[in-house]
Amino acid sequence: MRTTVRDMLSAKSGPVWSVTPETPVIEALRMMAEKNVGAVLVCRGDTLAGILSERDYARKVVLKGRSSKDTPVGDIMTSRVASVGPDQTTDDCMALMTAKHVRHLPVLEGGDLVGIISIGDVVKAVIADLRFSIEQLESYINGAR
Repeated sequence: MRTTVRDMLSAKSGPVWSVTPETPVIEALRMMAEKNVGAVLVCRGDTLAGILSERDYARKVVLKGRSSKDTPVGDIMTSRVASVGPDQTTDDCMALMTAKHVRHLPVLEGGDLVGIISIGDVVKAVIADLRFSIEQLESYINGAR
């Protein structure tokens, strides 16, 4: 059994947190802290414009001496966003996250944003898949005795 992105999304609860490119970085950071998330999507209306992660903040605000009050999210967001579709597997997600060095993947279906998954979601799904495989093997071995 291989878990899909659709399966991971159905196991999650709650909305997808997003901001606009004009949102001050400090407001986006407050939202991330309040919602206990490591990244927020950046949207222009219904269109995904980018993603803002803790890494973006650390590298593009803190290290460059910018002000999080005066800097809009659009100035520091990652605009070339790697994304996945709902039918992709955990293996697909792990390969993409590793290749692109990212921890969050927006989920697009037919061009529409339907969610976001994190490395934690993927790891949880991989562990569940492995447990299922182990249980099946144990059942097979015990049945063969």
